[in-house]
This record gives sequence, C-alpha cells and structure tokens, in this order.
Amino acid sequence: MPLEPRVRQGLTWAFLGVLLFSFSLPLTKVAIEGFNPFFTASARAVVAAAIAIVVLLVLRAPWPPRAQWRPLLLTMLGAVFGWPILLALALEHTTSAHAAVIAAFMPLTTAMFAVLRTKEQVALQFWVAAGLGTAALVIFTLIRARSTQGSLLGDLLIVGAVISSSWCYVEGASISKVMPGWQVISWVVVFALPVTLPATILLWLTTSANYQPTVIDWSALILLGISSMYVGFIAWYQGLAMSGIAYGGQMQQLQAPLTLVWSAWWLSESVTWGTVLAACAVIGCVVWAQRSREHAGLTSQQ
Repeated sequence: MPLEPRVRQGLTWAFLGVLLFSFSLPLTKVAIEGFNPFFTASARAVVAAAIAIVVLLVLRAPWPPRAQWRPLLLTMLGAVFGWPILLALALEHTTSAHAAVIAAFMPLTTAMFAVLRTKEQVALQFWVAAGLGTAALVIFTLIRARSTQGSLLGDLLIVGAVISSSWCYVEGASISKVMPGWQVISWVVVFALPVTLPATILLWLTTSANYQPTVIDWSALILLGISSMYVGFIAWYQGLAMSGIAYGGQMQQLQAPLTLVWSAWWLSESVTWGTVLAACAVIGCVVWAQRSREHAGLTSQQ
C-alpha cells in the first residue's frame, strides 16, 4: 500500500533536514580548527538566532501563547544546550568515533520517546527494522573507527546527549503540529539568546588569542548556524509533524552514510566496501521501517 501524499511530503522534509544535519560533522571539524569548540557550539546558535529575528520580524510571526512556552523551552534545552554541551564534554573523555557508536541509537530512542510522549502507534515490524538499522549503524561506525576508546564518564555524557536530543526532537515535532516548524526553531534560538550571546562573547574574549581563524573557518561556523542550527531544524520538525515522529525519525539513520560522503569528498577520508555495505543495510532498514506503516494501520492523521 503506497504512502499517503502527506506522509510522503513529511518524509521528504525529514530527509531534507537529515541532509542538512549531515554537513554538521565535517563543518564542525573545519570550524574547530580556528575556534574553541565551546565557542563554536554557542556561536552557531547566535548565528541562527540572528537569522530567526529577521525572519520573525519580516513575516510578523505572533508571540507564542503561554501554553506553548513549556515545549519550546524543553526543545531549547535539548537542541541548543543539551546535545552540543554534553557532547563537547564527552569528547574530552572519549573519541568522536566512540561517541558516534552510542549516538547511533538516537533514532531508536526518538521513536521510544514518541510512543511514550505522543502515544504514536507503530507496528512490530517497525521495531525490528529500527533495531536492525541501529545495529547496522553501530557496525558502520565501528568499521570506520576500527577501535572505540571510551570511558564511563564519557559514555554517560554521550547517553545524556542522546536522550536530550531525542527528547527535544519529540517536543519540537509535537509543537510543530500547531505551529509552523520555522516558528518553532526560530523561537527556540531566540529564547536561548540571553544565554548564548553572553556566552559567545565571553568565550571569544577568553579563547580567541589561542586561535587564528581563516576565512574558511568563519565560513564553516556561519554555515553551521544556518544549516545545522536553523534551516535543518525547520525541515526536520516539519517532516516529523507530517510523517509521524517515530517513523520520520528513522530517516536520521541516513545521516551517518551521508556524513561519510561529505567527509570523503571534503576531508579526503577513505571509504571501504565494509562501510558501503553497512550504509546499504541502513538504507534498507529505513525503507523497511516506512513500509511497516501499513501493518500498524497508520494514516496521515497521526
């Protein structure tokens, strides 16, 4: 049974969000060559907020009603602070490869939160497909890393980052059903500005002497703010709201293979047949997860 038009559109939006998120790692790798990692995390949120203010003013978006403040603030805690800060702290104790193995569970935890938070219906086949896709992602990252040096503290921080990010996806997507996705992420980064702006200024004053950013470094930082922190979330929240959080969230499994493509292209990282096979397995599981909709009796009115 073919997917309904609204669901197909939602999956297209979700894929666009994942596509933009997939640039995050290579852009971050470039940016931290010229900036402190914590400055990079806060500055990209400020860049997104600057764009959001202009968009909100030009489009004359109404101030969100009080009932929507709570989900917006919860989304802000995860998207702006939880994930980037906890991940930055974790990377002081472990490698990015090891972090990627644990972060591979994010689509699965997002689906779990969606079921618990929104009572979204999913089929048994969905859980099988999501579980196999997660396993393929773990194998994918292990093949790339070849080893995974970690620590208990680092692992706990990464787990916290994954939970934080998954929860903010669910909260943001839930409110996107009553507020356009562009307004959701716009208000999120604007609400965070009283914290991110002073933090960015302070971090610049205390760390800039240790770095010599180039035009390329500045470009990477600005693109992070535009794509990963703003436009990507617009597409992502719109997609999850239209296709269903649990099902749409599985599109995020495609992020790792896409990141591999950009890393190989821009950063000259090697690509092996093992990683290609793992990426194909991930894609197959994503397709299977979407096809399992018909067994759950889902419609576009999730």
